[in-house]
Amino acid sequence: MIDGSVDEMLAAARARLDDAPRERLGELQEGRRLLGIPRAARIASRGTAWHLGVLLLTDDGLLATGDIVRSRAEVRRGFAAESQRRRAELSAAAARGGVPEGETVHIEWHPIDVARLGTRSSPLAVRGAETLVRWSAAGGYMPLARYLDERIDLLRHPPERA
Repeated sequence: MIDGSVDEMLAAARARLDDAPRERLGELQEGRRLLGIPRAARIASRGTAWHLGVLLLTDDGLLATGDIVRSRAEVRRGFAAESQRRRAELSAAAARGGVPEGETVHIEWHPIDVARLGTRSSPLAVRGAETLVRWSAAGGYMPLARYLDERIDLLRHPPERA
């Protein structure tokens, strides 16, 4: 059974976020071979969402945040770590997928089934009658309503940078 109070909280959040900026969702597509020649991977657009920390809120769903990359043109350079090389490959894949340079894109996100809260892959859990969100792997849980309020306020009124 779907938790009606969670659906109501998400509907209220969508209403508050109506004119707030959204970020692009993408899906990594490994390059296919064309006439035996491998093509480079690209990130295909899969819509937009409001980025609320560990959650991505879409018009009709809720997703757990995965990786976030910024689109950059491919540049040949040396890397001190394999992880840096992989990030650069993902940034170039975003550019090849049509994401404008400098724009962020979310990949490796996954849907949250509100009817089955508390599964290992979800940042949401239910304790008693309250829905909670785990805001980091090492962090504790906090009430979803409070989390949404804080994240919406941050999205609508970002802190000034020094």
